[in-house]
Amino acid sequence: MIQNKKKKGAVTVRESVGSRIFTIVNTFILVFLALICILPLINILAVSLSSNAAATAGLVKLVPVEFTLKSYEYVAKRAAFWKSLGVTVIRCLLGVSLNVLMCVLTAYPLSKDNSKLRMRTGYTWFFFITMLINAGLIPWYMTIKSVHLLGTIWALVLPGAVPVFSVVLMLNFFRAIPEELEEAAFMDGANHWNILARIYIPLSKASIATICLFALVYHWNSWFDGIILMNKPTQYPLQSYLQTIIIQGDTSVNSTTDWQTMALVSDRTVKCAQIFLSTLPIVAAYPFLQRYFVKGMVMGSVKG
Repeated sequence: MIQNKKKKGAVTVRESVGSRIFTIVNTFILVFLALICILPLINILAVSLSSNAAATAGLVKLVPVEFTLKSYEYVAKRAAFWKSLGVTVIRCLLGVSLNVLMCVLTAYPLSKDNSKLRMRTGYTWFFFITMLINAGLIPWYMTIKSVHLLGTIWALVLPGAVPVFSVVLMLNFFRAIPEELEEAAFMDGANHWNILARIYIPLSKASIATICLFALVYHWNSWFDGIILMNKPTQYPLQSYLQTIIIQGDTSVNSTTDWQTMALVSDRTVKCAQIFLSTLPIVAAYPFLQRYFVKGMVMGSVKG
């Protein structure tokens, strides 16, 4: 039962018992889910900072055992790791920029009414169907091969240039912008390019930040296309490189110095160090975009 208590014109609202129980249960569930996400990362960090013997014996849980930085020193000397990291950084810069550009240019005309854009409903359904129906792996590969993109950075960027889900978010965000702003701009002599650049894009920072986060996570975590489309292991992005050394095993330890270093660390600690370093940038970027994420998702939801 909700009780109202008046004090000199102010109203104090007390939560009911059911509301308190819901808050406690909801908090417990959220904390539990957060721990499920965080604890594996903490374990990986702890293993990477532990000694060879402790990691091999399985003694490491959430706290490093026999603390050492030898694994990170070994990773820092690996040219293949840093080269694959550079490929991923270039891919993310090109991919995120292209995704945002294509989403904005696609969503702007689709946000107009049928009276302003003929066949708007047909165009919208065309994009929507691509979310439900996939052409398949073989046509995807043959198309990229036919345009001579195999072995180039564009093979990793262009196939996902128009993420339809992000287009839908941006489209509905644009539709929430008052039409009076556009009409006033037209009266002042502005064209569609001016309106898009000076009105729609500045008002859509939250939605654009959300799209950037989605695109960044997609390009950073993709590994399958790198293995299929790149001709040489030296062209692999970071996640494809990690996939090959973790699943298929690391065969790059050849020199005497490498074997001496591996005697101080273990294959498991080195893998954990590389995994943690690969996840660190995306984890660090999220807090800066999180303030826009919820607003972008809510404002870009389906408009009634």
